[in-house]
Amino acid sequence: MPRSFALSALLLAVAVPVAAQRKDAGDELGREIDARMELVMPKVVAWRRDIHQHPELGNREVRTSKLVADHLRSLGLEVQTGIAHTGVVGILRGGKPGGVVALRADMDALPVTEQVDLPFKSTVRTQYNGMDVGVMHACGHDNHVAIMMGVAEVLAGMKAKIPGTVKFIFQPAEEGPPAGEDGGAPMMVKEGVLENPRPSAIFGLHVWPGPLGSLNYRAGGAMAAADGLEIIVKGRQTHGAIPWGGVDPIVVAAQIVLGLQTIASRQIDLTAAPAIITVGMIQGGNRGNIIPDSVVMVGTIRTFDEKMRKEIHERVTRTAEEIAKSAGATARVTIPSSAASFVTYNDPALTEKMAPTLKRTAGEGGLIVINPVTGSEDFPSYTQTIPGLFYFLGGLPKGADPTTAARNHSPYFFVDEAALPVGVRSMANLALDYLKSLGTGKTADR
Repeated sequence: MPRSFALSALLLAVAVPVAAQRKDAGDELGREIDARMELVMPKVVAWRRDIHQHPELGNREVRTSKLVADHLRSLGLEVQTGIAHTGVVGILRGGKPGGVVALRADMDALPVTEQVDLPFKSTVRTQYNGMDVGVMHACGHDNHVAIMMGVAEVLAGMKAKIPGTVKFIFQPAEEGPPAGEDGGAPMMVKEGVLENPRPSAIFGLHVWPGPLGSLNYRAGGAMAAADGLEIIVKGRQTHGAIPWGGVDPIVVAAQIVLGLQTIASRQIDLTAAPAIITVGMIQGGNRGNIIPDSVVMVGTIRTFDEKMRKEIHERVTRTAEEIAKSAGATARVTIPSSAASFVTYNDPALTEKMAPTLKRTAGEGGLIVINPVTGSEDFPSYTQTIPGLFYFLGGLPKGADPTTAARNHSPYFFVDEAALPVGVRSMANLALDYLKSLGTGKTADR
């Protein structure tokens, strides 16, 4: 993981891929995208660093949303603000008739104290759930915002040639809203972000520690549905030296943890889709010689298939309740839904249609089909009603060891800015190729 670097060298690294990619452009629009990219990339780098240095938590992206809205207005786009608290939408109506496509970028940071030594390192601190915390773009959303601001500028300069409308969605609170608040993609959809005009498809990307500048995707279930899990085991309190005088909920909780693991390993068909059941927190008791009255268990369930998801929920509930009952205890199981409670599903037909665009913009050997990702997203809130494609942009610095590189949400997470041109180029081309395909029935072969 790099801890320092020379800014001039980095700017050179960012500029080189753009110039190299121009050789692949096969028509006028492709060449124009690349030419305009070369002009906008220094701005993209500057935006990324500014946003990185001034991160904001979900539903609090006031500075970031103003930066975005001011930029979109300067490009002549129709701009809507205040959606789902701090969300921004820009509408670019092309000079030719056609359909509507949406592009999405998330804006929020995380309550993480940055440990990467950068000239634009975050030193922001704030209050989160009653605690004083550092704030960092530990999931790379600063890159997403900067990339889409760049795409907006590139396409705005080509407005007269665009066959349709591009809708730019800058979303707050992808990581989840603060306790007691609504937010994120579900609230954006509820407040009409997919209407007036209504897109017929949506695209999104996410940086991660993949090969530098690569584009990584898969059709179908790409990222897991993430369901919360809470189990309250109720026993009967007694002296630790006289366990037969009560019912020990700690022993019952331990048995439940082991029992839950047999669901994934023995009770469902893992050849159909992977699944994970994790108990990440157990709380109970306050002294070593007191068997407590109850234990609280908190965890997560990750699935990639809706039918399997429902089956696992039923099995988790039955397993916990029956194990508790066998010991004379009770177990109350709660599996709350959230914005991430759906599989990030890449529509197979749309993915197949747009794969040539991803391959072309990634360059030789740059397009990689990946295994399902057990992380989750709230992007599926958009794709419950329209098809979508969500893919990953590799930001691992050259020479870095992928087995030891910091992952998303780490205080050491780092994205090499040399990946940014591929992000801008892929999103801009996806938008134009999709709009062109609505008129021809197929993706433009460029």
